[in-house]
Amino acid sequence: MNRTTLVTLATTASLLLISTPAFADDGMSAKGYIGLGAGIAMGVAALGGTIGQGMAARGALEGIARNPSAQGKVLVPMVLGLALIESLVILAMLVAFNLAGTAAG
Repeated sequence: MNRTTLVTLATTASLLLISTPAFADDGMSAKGYIGLGAGIAMGVAALGGTIGQGMAARGALEGIARNPSAQGKVLVPMVLGLALIESLVILAMLVAFNLAGTAAG
């Protein structure tokens, strides 16, 4: 990652962490924040999964481009890795739905 991306991520994280106590109120319910947290968690999981899948596919395709005879040895582990990455995103989605259900009920 380049410096601009890191600064943007650090700024966003610090704003999220700093702004949370500003909304603290003894009479306010935390159910709205559970839903917000579930949405943010799902977005971060999807972003991470997308970046991971892109990097895995790029590495495999670069390897195949350099050595076309290795396609059979590279393709199956790449597809398995993509499926495992996607399963983590689906697990995050299930957790987010569970949290959203907790907030609604």
